[in-house]
Amino acid sequence: MTKDRVVEVLGGRLDGEVDASDRRRAEYSSDASNYRVPPRAVVFPRTDEDVAVALAVATENGLSVTARGGGTSVAGNAIGPGLVLDFSRHMNRILEVDPQARIARVQPGVVLSELQRAARPHGLRFGPDPSTQNRCTLGGMIGNNACGPRAVAWGRTSDTVRVLRILDGTGVERTLANDLSVLPGLAEFTGAHLAVLRTELGRFERQASGYGLEHLLPERGSAVAKAFVGSEGTCGLLLDATVELVALPKAAVLTVLGYPDIATAADNVAAVMACEPTAVEGIDARLVDTVRAHRGAVPDLPRGGGWLFVETAGDTPAEALAIAEQLRGSVDALDSRIVTDPVAAAALWHIRADGAGLAGRTPDGQPAWPGWEDAAVPPERLGDYLRDFADLTREHGVDGLLYGHIGDGCIHVRLDLPIADAPQRFRRFLFDAAELVVRHGGSLSGEHGDGRARSELLALMYSRRVLDVFAGYKAIFDPADVLNPGVLVAPRPIDADLRLAGLPLVPASGGFAFPHDHGDLSTAVHRCVGVGKCRADTRATGGFMCPSYLASKDEKDSTRGRARVLQEVVRGALPWSSEAVAESLDLCLSCKACRSDCPAGVDVATYKAEALYRRYRHRPRPLDHYSLGWLPRWLAAATRMPRAANALADNSVLRRIGLRAAGIDPRREVPRLAERSFRRRWRDLGGVVPPAVSVDELDAAESPTAAPETDTERPEVMLWVDTFTDAFDPEIALAAAQLVQSLGYRVRIPARRVCCGLTWISTGQLDGARARLRATLDALDEHVRGGGLVVGLEPSCTAVLRSDLPELLPEDPRAAATARAVRTLAEFLTEQPDWQPPQWPGRTVLVQPHCHHHAILGFETDRQLLATMGINVTEITGCCGLAGNFGMQRDHYDISVAVAENGLLPALRTADSESTFLADGFSCRTQAAQLAGRRSRHLAQLLLER
Repeated sequence: MTKDRVVEVLGGRLDGEVDASDRRRAEYSSDASNYRVPPRAVVFPRTDEDVAVALAVATENGLSVTARGGGTSVAGNAIGPGLVLDFSRHMNRILEVDPQARIARVQPGVVLSELQRAARPHGLRFGPDPSTQNRCTLGGMIGNNACGPRAVAWGRTSDTVRVLRILDGTGVERTLANDLSVLPGLAEFTGAHLAVLRTELGRFERQASGYGLEHLLPERGSAVAKAFVGSEGTCGLLLDATVELVALPKAAVLTVLGYPDIATAADNVAAVMACEPTAVEGIDARLVDTVRAHRGAVPDLPRGGGWLFVETAGDTPAEALAIAEQLRGSVDALDSRIVTDPVAAAALWHIRADGAGLAGRTPDGQPAWPGWEDAAVPPERLGDYLRDFADLTREHGVDGLLYGHIGDGCIHVRLDLPIADAPQRFRRFLFDAAELVVRHGGSLSGEHGDGRARSELLALMYSRRVLDVFAGYKAIFDPADVLNPGVLVAPRPIDADLRLAGLPLVPASGGFAFPHDHGDLSTAVHRCVGVGKCRADTRATGGFMCPSYLASKDEKDSTRGRARVLQEVVRGALPWSSEAVAESLDLCLSCKACRSDCPAGVDVATYKAEALYRRYRHRPRPLDHYSLGWLPRWLAAATRMPRAANALADNSVLRRIGLRAAGIDPRREVPRLAERSFRRRWRDLGGVVPPAVSVDELDAAESPTAAPETDTERPEVMLWVDTFTDAFDPEIALAAAQLVQSLGYRVRIPARRVCCGLTWISTGQLDGARARLRATLDALDEHVRGGGLVVGLEPSCTAVLRSDLPELLPEDPRAAATARAVRTLAEFLTEQPDWQPPQWPGRTVLVQPHCHHHAILGFETDRQLLATMGINVTEITGCCGLAGNFGMQRDHYDISVAVAENGLLPALRTADSESTFLADGFSCRTQAAQLAGRRSRHLAQLLLER
């Protein structure tokens, strides 16, 4: 049956959806591993019946079936060439939480953090807690037998499972619990292989490689459900799972122990484990140095070059503290620190969390990859293993940052493996690493599974007898090898299907220079390794990524999904003009949150601009590229006759006709132009804002005959007058000028109208952007060369000058100097030693940071400034949804509103009517005004309020 015929049959029989488009196949061609296997089609089942239908159609047509949850597998066990079933889209319900029995029943697509949220009011939680818990699914955790740092106390996923309801490979529904008779032949199979199961499997807690068949043993309760855990989708498709919950600890204390190095710390693990901790994590000094370089500082750590983070729990704080004191007295650490304050403890744990994300780069900035990121050895062998592993990496010339679950003997490391240019060296290293871990009695995987990354290496870890037992076990469940073939049994070679192997270079070509990726667009888009943080809702911890995915819950609209499509383009599988590329990038708001929030530093906003540039250069463009992309041109003309422009905008019929003709959604209002632009008012004021006059009362004080300021003795500050502030909100620039003048500076603005090129960048008109940025450099050069600062008021334009400018004009030495001279208003003010902000204790302010402020400029200075004013601040996290031209474009209105409903609009609805709404971004102010009727203030205006 042809691909289209398979899709047609499935489409007619499913309640859910099936998609075999080039875009969708690209999005699901990889997970978080090194491997690329485009599927025949992707199915989004809604019901158990949908799962059965997909399996039946696949079997009838000789296609494989691969189950997928959050797609965070680093071993390559969530990709396949046939049908990929994404359970996270629809089959994501928590069916039951029983606090008395301490169990939950969930569908496979439930995200772990959602289960934790549902269990928390009952004083319960699910025990295992992998670092991906805010996007990984229970189905994926069951597939991989996931663990996390607290497995030392609450066990692995297999320890929590009671009942699993599955479809086996023949399409028969089975309920797995503790009865071997559930599958024909399983009892006989177990009885025939008791010796192998007892002697070669289950030797230590983190022996995760292969199947966990030790659970079938009678002395282990004939636990068929537990044995199924870790089968990586090769034996059945999960329909729902009943899992055990554990009680939340009543009190916890963190003890940080310092050692000369991480191997010495591992030598001490037996003494640490004697106090029965709830978590034991290890990090080395290079990881801490990397976090420090990224964040600027880390909390104080005890003396040492390697540390153990040990959490102890008790029924009371005093009991938890007593255990920590006992621990400190029983170990051989160089130094220690006991932390009882939960906030301080959380800050220390963030070192570990941030380090895990930053481990995707080596200390010298090279990409680091999974593949050998998950090995485990018996804890008593860990110190010696780490020393031998350090020798092995030196021998092979690879490097990476170590951290891991030291109490379990499981070590995580990503290495700069030569996948792209020397896959044979990659293969050789993995075989040598496998032999090393086997010599130490260990396991290829401690919790991530074997997948495509390690299944071939099982032959080094296990005898032929064990491999035959594995094959026999799978055959009982899946005799036709329909489910996830090539994994665990009859494995694919570890160097087959590598995503990076043989990729061509895609050098910069007139657009962005990609200086952080050696000038190679291919390297840039392959920053995405698929960890999937873009699918997580991180707003509660200050995250902004990814607003379109949070609104749609479609992989298409995630940072990862877009990167996967662009990876197909740079490898030559899709052209830049492909509809797949257009669809993938269409709902990207260019908010740049991924640039700061993604652990790998993926920057889809830049890639989108580059993609539009390569597609449309020297070709006709969409209408909105001219109407919105050239907006500064049109506003320069409109500000000469603002009343006429506003009158046209006020005519609803003409406005709708004009907006449609311009490619703009007619449901949008047109922002009103100021009666006089800032540049005109500045000219009329003679370049000085009277210090004793409120900016709101300036009209009466202005005189068109005022003489220009002649005081040249005072130091100068260049006020960057962006198009939006000039045309729509001149009061903001006047307020900023008054503030700067009050500090003894002489305020200048560029002598002629110049533009940062923001709208040209966001529409991919990069030649035009470069031309405008060169003109900007010409206008600012003398001031910057004289040591002057440039203060920006509109965050998006300020971010262009700091970030896009040097990346679009890397050959111009003025670009880097100008970027260094740029300040936000808050940065400039807080750098002034004699300036003190006004004090408004008890005042309530609701603040919406602009996305580019968050991602490029950093909002921390503004946050600290507001705190010093004594203000009660409520900070909205996430994009406002307008995002420059995005929310104005045709067909974007609904998604723009949906994004706003994830943060801005609920916050405005619940805000105190007396509170001030603070928004420096023109887009944020416009969205609040148009969707909520709420007026806003800029920081400059707020600081001048009396």
